[in-house]
Amino acid sequence: MYDDIYENDDEVINAIVDDEGMASVQLVYTVAYVLISICLIAPPTEFVSAGLTVQNVLSNFLGSENMNFIYYHIRRTTATLLFHSILPLGYCLGLWVFVGINFVQLWSTSLYWQLFIITSILLPCCAALIALYWWRNKWANHPIAKLLQAHAPDGSTWQAVASAINIEFRRIDKFTTGAHGRRLIVTDSWVMNTATYSLYIAHQGDIHLMLDRTEDHPMYHESQTGAQFLNITVTSINQHVGSFTIRLNSMEYSDLKDKLQTQIRNARNIVIQQSLSDRFLEAFRLQVAENAAFHKPPIMDLESCIGCMQKTANVKLQKLCASPQEGSCVQCYCRPMWCLECMGKWFASRQNQQEPETWLSGRAPCPTCRAVFCMLDISMVT
Repeated sequence: MYDDIYENDDEVINAIVDDEGMASVQLVYTVAYVLISICLIAPPTEFVSAGLTVQNVLSNFLGSENMNFIYYHIRRTTATLLFHSILPLGYCLGLWVFVGINFVQLWSTSLYWQLFIITSILLPCCAALIALYWWRNKWANHPIAKLLQAHAPDGSTWQAVASAINIEFRRIDKFTTGAHGRRLIVTDSWVMNTATYSLYIAHQGDIHLMLDRTEDHPMYHESQTGAQFLNITVTSINQHVGSFTIRLNSMEYSDLKDKLQTQIRNARNIVIQQSLSDRFLEAFRLQVAENAAFHKPPIMDLESCIGCMQKTANVKLQKLCASPQEGSCVQCYCRPMWCLECMGKWFASRQNQQEPETWLSGRAPCPTCRAVFCMLDISMVT
């Protein structure tokens, strides 16, 4: 009789141990699956570098972003929706394959598991129906296509707008910044912001920009120093185009302004942290403005700056810091070929990068003839 009791106790203990072991394996699998799912939905830098993103895995289906920007993001948002919808079902299948718990066992566990199984099956079905609806009529039902139709002039189609955006995106002078999956793109005519399931698009001629708020981070993982991020609200006068928010590092603020056709309103007088080069260029402009101007002869025609090829050359080097025979600066006989910003960047690049406090008093060679000059030798062309 005692042997039977001991045997029953051993069976109970073994059953308890098996249940505890099963529960621990299920817990480890659940934690691992949740972490991997989060990394796939919002991939960190390591996942992006390893190519573990929807864009890389489905690159053959998505095509080339550079050649066909709009259709690429139409396919990307559709594929992302389908992929994310199967993650709950993948969890249930993983329990069956790796832990040994099938759907019948899960279903009989509790009402919560029944609801989870039903939801995990319905999500991919609903996502597939949405993707099929978007795909009909050559993607005309997709939200991106409808947004482009709102930008289309009377009598035009969204495909024509898409073609115009594709052409501008291929140009190398576009402004691009932002993390993977949340990228800001500014072309000559468009402001676009990518998101996980959508693409925000606004025409530059229709928008108002407002600096809404800032985020200050004492330590930033990419630069290992502090960083300030700006949140700028983009509002379109087109009633069919919703507003959205773009986010960028304050160090890129000046580059963004150079590409925009409208001013960014700072109604709250938010202090924007400038980069070292931006602060130097500001001081550079102030100093050159105080120098004597160069009055060009009537027969002299000013051409585009050979540094940026966007602005007209507007500075001339002429020795003004001392008499012709004094000092280390040399008279430059080059005609005006550079704009103020490019000359300032050239001057800064020739200084000791470890001692920025000495830049204003430094010297640099002319980028064309190598004649040495200082900041006092730079004149605005009038």
